[in-house]
Amino acid sequence: MIVTTSRPTGSPGYTETLPRIPESAATARRLVRVAVAVWGLEELAEDGALVVSELVSNAVRYARCRSIRVSVARPGAGRVRIGVVDKSVKLPGLREPDGEDASGRGLLLVAGLAVAWGADPLPWGKRVWAELQGKGQDGGGR
Repeated sequence: MIVTTSRPTGSPGYTETLPRIPESAATARRLVRVAVAVWGLEELAEDGALVVSELVSNAVRYARCRSIRVSVARPGAGRVRIGVVDKSVKLPGLREPDGEDASGRGLLLVAGLAVAWGADPLPWGKRVWAELQGKGQDGGGR
C-alpha cells in the first residue's frame, strides 16, 4: 500500500512497505518514477531508479526482517530524497572492492549519482538515504 503524506514543500511524499525480497526493487523503482513524474522531475527518473535499486538490494542482502520501507520525498525544489528503512542496526559504509569482487560497488554508485547520501541510525534499525538534484535547480545538478 502506497502512503502519501504532506511535506513542508507543499509536495507529497510517498512511502511503501515492501517484502524484503529481491523482486521489491522493481516496485521501488516504479514508486520513484511515479513520484518524480508527479513533481515534473522526470530527468531524475533513471538515476533515482538506480539509487533505489541499490538501496533495496543492500537491505535485502543485509537486513534480517520481513519487510523494508521505501520513501520518496521532495525536500526542496528540484531535489528528491530516496530512503530505505530496515531493522538492521549495522550502518553501511563505502568500501573499495578489489577487481575480482562481484559485488560491493552499490554504494559507490549511489555516492556518484547523489548530491548527498547517508545513513541515520534508528532505535530499531536504520534509514539509508540519497538525495538527487535536478539540473538547473538549486545549484545546478551534481
